[in-house]
Amino acid sequence: MIADYPESEIELRDDNTVLVGGDTVVTLDASREIAGLRQLESMLEDEAAEDFRHYRTNNLVNPRTFTVVGYTGGSNALDATMKSALQMAVANYNALNLDVKFTLSFATSTSADIVVYKVSGAGGGSAGFPSGGNPYKWVQIHDGTSAYGVDVVEHVMTHEIGHTLGFRHTDYFNRSLSCGSGGNEGDGGVGANHIPGTPTGFDANSIMLSCFSAGEDGEFGANDITALNALYGGAGAPSCAGFCGGNAGTCWCDSYCAQYGDCCADKVQVCG
Repeated sequence: MIADYPESEIELRDDNTVLVGGDTVVTLDASREIAGLRQLESMLEDEAAEDFRHYRTNNLVNPRTFTVVGYTGGSNALDATMKSALQMAVANYNALNLDVKFTLSFATSTSADIVVYKVSGAGGGSAGFPSGGNPYKWVQIHDGTSAYGVDVVEHVMTHEIGHTLGFRHTDYFNRSLSCGSGGNEGDGGVGANHIPGTPTGFDANSIMLSCFSAGEDGEFGANDITALNALYGGAGAPSCAGFCGGNAGTCWCDSYCAQYGDCCADKVQVCG
């Protein structure tokens, strides 16, 4: 095993990257930056059982506006479902008013911070972790994912973009929680740091779970939003401020209520 990943979940690629955990690419540059030129084997360690929280890598991106291209050239072109899903995934992030923002275009050019493109596969995708303050550039989406519908593709794309920003799987310490099988991904040579403010206990609604289901709605869970704001918090999600007299950040007064649930009760208590 490498850094606690089972051998069945490690794939050495021809471009000197390693695919681990089914959807995460570890590049040579990223591993050098994080591990100080140590070999991955030196990162072997026994991980104690963890409470179910959100986790990030050692590396994060430097907040700014990043360009995203949905690739439209040749056999790697996104299909119509993928294009719609990518628009929705980018909107998921931009709706939170984070210090990290995205602009999206569809083109055959790859001169963007993040390029999302189609590859052959049954379902899912892969991406990597940040390096040098920049997001990982290449996001692969399996062509079979579109068969699940636009919401599932939105989920997969939002998840993979999360990896490019430095988010680990929420259940990295026990993949069987969402996949039905699998163990501890371990440090992986990239770090697995708890994000303050994310709760203990199983969070079945996290978009960063290792495996997805056919019933995904493509939206962030409430704790995903907490994690994003902890790392890249900007103005935050829409609140009751200016609408019904509540304090900023106390609750939401728009469609986020219906989407995330709990804020609706808060709205009644705080805003009347």
